[in-house]
Amino acid sequence: MSSLSQAPAIEGPLNRADRWWARGMALPVLIAVIDFVAHLAVANNYGYFRDELYYIAAGQHLAFGYVDFPPMIALLAAAMHVISGDNLVALHVVSALICALQVVVAGLLARELGGGRFAQFLSALTTSVVIVFMATGSIFSMDILDALWWSLLALVLIRILRTGNDRLWLLFGLIAGLALTTKLTVLFFGFALTIGLALSPSRSHFRSRRLYLGGLIALAFLLPYLIWNAVHGWPTIEFWQNYGGDGGGPLGFLSSQILSANPPTLLLTIAGLIYYLRRPEGRPYRALGWAFVVLYLLMTVLDVKPYYFTPIYPMIFAGGACLFEQIAAKPRRAWLRPALTVLLGLSGILLAPLAMPILSPARFNGTYSRLAGTGNGAAGQDMSSVFPQYLGDRFGWPGLATTMQHAYQQLSLDEQAQTCIFTRNYGEASALNFYAKSYGLPPAISGHNNYFIWGPGSCSGAIVLTIGLSRDDVAQTYNRVEQVAVTNCGYCVPEESAQPIYLGTDPKFSSLDDVWQRVKHFD
Repeated sequence: MSSLSQAPAIEGPLNRADRWWARGMALPVLIAVIDFVAHLAVANNYGYFRDELYYIAAGQHLAFGYVDFPPMIALLAAAMHVISGDNLVALHVVSALICALQVVVAGLLARELGGGRFAQFLSALTTSVVIVFMATGSIFSMDILDALWWSLLALVLIRILRTGNDRLWLLFGLIAGLALTTKLTVLFFGFALTIGLALSPSRSHFRSRRLYLGGLIALAFLLPYLIWNAVHGWPTIEFWQNYGGDGGGPLGFLSSQILSANPPTLLLTIAGLIYYLRRPEGRPYRALGWAFVVLYLLMTVLDVKPYYFTPIYPMIFAGGACLFEQIAAKPRRAWLRPALTVLLGLSGILLAPLAMPILSPARFNGTYSRLAGTGNGAAGQDMSSVFPQYLGDRFGWPGLATTMQHAYQQLSLDEQAQTCIFTRNYGEASALNFYAKSYGLPPAISGHNNYFIWGPGSCSGAIVLTIGLSRDDVAQTYNRVEQVAVTNCGYCVPEESAQPIYLGTDPKFSSLDDVWQRVKHFD
């Protein structure tokens, strides 16, 4: 009997669940559920975002790559077309779910570092109020998925550094491969982590063969995209040369980081750097602190769009949350817990309308429009409008289709049979093709990014309706140019408002293929 009484208890599923919840993940999961519900509540507001329409078009042209992104988002768009018929709410359910998972992973990052209930809660809460995450979580986009991959990579790396289990490098390579099929900016993160390992006591991991095998796994995922680029003349390189970004210089990049991450989260960022680089309990994970510093310096020098840096924050928040938990453990500093909770929660609530389609356009115009420039700066956009670009680009697409429909219906049946639409950018082309069936429109083509790769299709170029081009632009290839309409959009971004629609006839070319190379622009 005594031997039985000393035997360890068998841990069944219920006991495992009890331990999991007891270790503090209940609150991060609750925050994630609130985050998901909040995004779902506004999922049908405003309308389709420009890039969402582009991804839907890409999902109808499945390939191993595209000029401006790897294939993952197109595969997801194709799947959602089958599941929901490109329903706007359904698309936003996907991004909202990914955003909620990001919040859960933030809590897991703190737990993996040894943080208790408050650290896990604080890490999840801080991540949930990051303005960029609130914005990208409300859009069907590769950006929020990219951020999730970064956090998962950090989670696996922390486990490797904590346990020394080098078999996890294979899992790291698998996640990195999926990230590379989502967005290439993870290469910056990989570079920063490599330098971080080299600068830290964890450099011994470079002797692990499994680390390099994980790298080969990641490369295997990237290889089809590289082959696609080679076949098409490396358009992605040309795109990045032109697209780049505008970080606004060192001071502009710094201020954009504070704004895009939500100003109160700066407390967790500073605490996280102290935790990883100065505290003894953070020493095993020093590579992550150095990675943050290296990536910040690299992106500042390259002057990239500020939001490219944002996916690294959850891992730094987790370290900061662990430090604050230690500080607040002393009775005289216990006030820090409710103070941080209230500060972060209120900042998230107050700034959410700047990131998500919460308010009516008129209400936004009367309250938050003065902050639109701040939102654009954090996103690396340079424009003046009522809304920041990530909200403003959800307006005007049905109106554009209506205006184009009226212009098209003015033509005779014979002219309509020969007409196609040529647009300046992929947003206009994607919107007009999306609404083509409902509005009875001809195909829309463009030379912008992957629309150039897709080519003119069945369009002969005999007659075109153009949007976004000047009269002189159209006159370069058509002898007769007539303005037939003008767009009218009250809340859309400036480049889509009050745009003339021209009718071009009597072409100066014998075949559209002869001049197609001239319309290309990758940016």
